[in-house]
Amino acid sequence: MINQSTLAAPVFFSGIGVHSGNRIHVALRPAESGTGIVFHRRLEDRTVAIKACAENVVDTRMATVLGRDGATVSTVEHLLATLYALGIDNLHIDIDGPEVPIMDGSALFFAEQIRGVGIKRLRATRKYLTIRKPINLVSGEKRITVIPSRFFRITFDIAFDHPSIALQNHFLKVTPESFIQDVAPARTFGFLHEYEYLKARDLAKGASLENTVVVGEKSILNPEGLRFHDEFVRHKILDIIGDLSLLGYPILGHVKAYKSGHQANHEMVTQILTSPQNWKLAEFSQKDLNAALETRPSPYLVEPVLSEA
Repeated sequence: MINQSTLAAPVFFSGIGVHSGNRIHVALRPAESGTGIVFHRRLEDRTVAIKACAENVVDTRMATVLGRDGATVSTVEHLLATLYALGIDNLHIDIDGPEVPIMDGSALFFAEQIRGVGIKRLRATRKYLTIRKPINLVSGEKRITVIPSRFFRITFDIAFDHPSIALQNHFLKVTPESFIQDVAPARTFGFLHEYEYLKARDLAKGASLENTVVVGEKSILNPEGLRFHDEFVRHKILDIIGDLSLLGYPILGHVKAYKSGHQANHEMVTQILTSPQNWKLAEFSQKDLNAALETRPSPYLVEPVLSEA
């Protein structure tokens, strides 16, 4: 979409936090253009506004964690990926716990909720971060390269010494439709020995076979099996979309990643933001906008007329 957007109506849901094990309540509220994505973390005596941006990342060890003024929100990547892929630029997110609920371990629930209420187009146009020259990151075995492209594309490769995963590769041209069909259903995964390690340290209290693909010594432990034969690499794409959303702008570039995780993803976001000579911000003209409004609108837009929230 050429112009900024928000939700057409509020969305309310609750679910279990994968680490705390607590039930957490969330409200997604429409916001005006220029707001960005803002978490409002409710504590006992105050509410802290935490904007979803790179400078507010405080931890990336087991998930992407945002924080400000002593308040944090963890496991934000699945929700942020959904907002990013569906083109939602502005949103208030009220949350009364330390992490976004894990739901079924994928982004499918979030996508379905947003599709249910629709997306409202706002008057202000969007700015796109367009890659002009390649940007490379190497962090141990992990590698990420971003090269110029007219679209947002991702190629991801993973390699695990396990017969159920081994080598996997997937390519995605990111659109709302491709995200919902090919990536949103892919669930988070973990190895059984890691789960036992986390449990012993009072973590992963909410993790279960209902929200995590658990990899045993030789096989997948979930009785229903996998949703895709390459569900693992698809979930990695889901994660990196969420982490790249912290750039603050939709990106036009081809991201090529190998064995990357939240920490390397965040390092790449930082490297992009500190290499302005390799990209520029592009904004469509009013003429381009008027022409676009005469084309077939996205099926997720519910208001064809521009308006502020």
